[in-house]
Amino acid sequence: MLGVGVVMVSDRRSIICGEYLQPRGDRADNFGVSDEVAVDQQVAPSPGSAGGPFVGAAYRMPTSVEDLGIPIGMVEDLFCRRVLQARRTTIRAAAAEIGLSLNVATGIAEDLRGRNLLEYHGLDGRDYMIGLTEEGSRQTIASMRESSYSDTLPVPLSLYVQTVHSQKAKLKVNRETIKQAFNDLVVADELLDQLGPAFLNDGAIFMYGPPGTGKTSLAERMIRIHSDAILIPKAIEVDSQIITLFDAAVHVPLAEQPPGLDPRWILCARPIVIVGGELTLDMVDLELDEKSGTYKAPIQMQANNGILVVDDFGRQAIRPSDLLNRWIIPLSRGIDFLKLANGSKFTVPFEIKLVASTNLNPNSLGDDAFLRRLRNKVHVGAIKEDAFNWILARVSQAKGLQVTAEGAERLRYQAEQHLGELRPYLAVDFCELALGICEYEDMARVLDTRMIDRVASVYFVNEQVKTERKSSAERAAELAQKAAELAQSSANANPLGFDPFSLTLHQS
Repeated sequence: MLGVGVVMVSDRRSIICGEYLQPRGDRADNFGVSDEVAVDQQVAPSPGSAGGPFVGAAYRMPTSVEDLGIPIGMVEDLFCRRVLQARRTTIRAAAAEIGLSLNVATGIAEDLRGRNLLEYHGLDGRDYMIGLTEEGSRQTIASMRESSYSDTLPVPLSLYVQTVHSQKAKLKVNRETIKQAFNDLVVADELLDQLGPAFLNDGAIFMYGPPGTGKTSLAERMIRIHSDAILIPKAIEVDSQIITLFDAAVHVPLAEQPPGLDPRWILCARPIVIVGGELTLDMVDLELDEKSGTYKAPIQMQANNGILVVDDFGRQAIRPSDLLNRWIIPLSRGIDFLKLANGSKFTVPFEIKLVASTNLNPNSLGDDAFLRRLRNKVHVGAIKEDAFNWILARVSQAKGLQVTAEGAERLRYQAEQHLGELRPYLAVDFCELALGICEYEDMARVLDTRMIDRVASVYFVNEQVKTERKSSAERAAELAQKAAELAQSSANANPLGFDPFSLTLHQS
């Protein structure tokens, strides 16, 4: 049995049974399209179809202003802002910038022209050159004082909600599929057998254990369990306000988008959002950008239809209970409550798999009621000797190091002496540090007892320093106690509480 810890055995490739394996790619190009969208809004290709993804009516480019599903005033404002920024442009170019069809844009341009807000400046091929009139410029500049957003048109909230619900993941997870998801890590079967059912069960996944056992590596790869893609809007309209959702740092578009798809939507891999100690309560609510007048979607909304990972749970500036209390209702009911700056409240789906990992004692994070809400608890602990040897052999092979039997035994001894257990990351760290020493001294790449001791001398904190640090703390405590005793004795000697120094000053 290999124990329960995990480790990535190489930065760029993994070694399993002595063979080099390419890690599973994270690019959305390799993903199929989600088949969970409702039939009348389907984006998925039919089984065996050769024509590529079929775009349902709800996700095709709208052919009328009404089909956009948002206020016409917002459409006109964004169109005029693009024309203002370009000074002179074509109808087609302005339409493409905000995701409008040419026919709809032409109708809007004609209407603006009839109200003396826009003027034509002749033909450019088969298209008209356009520009704003003085009145059109004045009104557009005035509207931009409230919001300067001039990107792709948003989709209506109702369609976004419907889309998220229809794209809910329906997983088929077994031992083989979950092994494939973590194929570049050394993971024990008993740990995989805990993670598999946790994905299929409702509720959050809570991974805990000592530092360096692979919790973060596991969390980062959980998205590989999904092999399909979903639709994500660039922005959403709520009560005439714009919420930007698509984030290039989070969402990975397919290399080829389905033909005919409304440009307000992007077909992407299911997202994974990872946050750590920087997480604050502000990040889980709408964030208003005063300069642009738009809102940024909270992290759980960006992660919808995917995974949200809270790494180093318990080390944030906010209390763990405050964060969990914010998500109690969303976790149990699958809906989240958000509020605009003007006081308008609305709900959005909370369709995510929440994963929290920590190296703290779970009992220190909250009471029983708190831990009960983290239903799937997975312990990721230290590994056993045979697993450690297996990892060391593969890592050293990947790094071009020779490991002696005595060296391996010495590394296990150092680990037990300093950490009290074997942790998988030690094999990687010691091999990498040994490489630096070998290169510096131009010596053979051999991991023997001498090299292990040399690496250990710079890797672990010196025991003497630990002792001195402890002694300093003890001395500080002793000084504090003596100061308290001295203060008490002074008070007994001067029961009226006079300050002898102040008395001396008065006498002089």
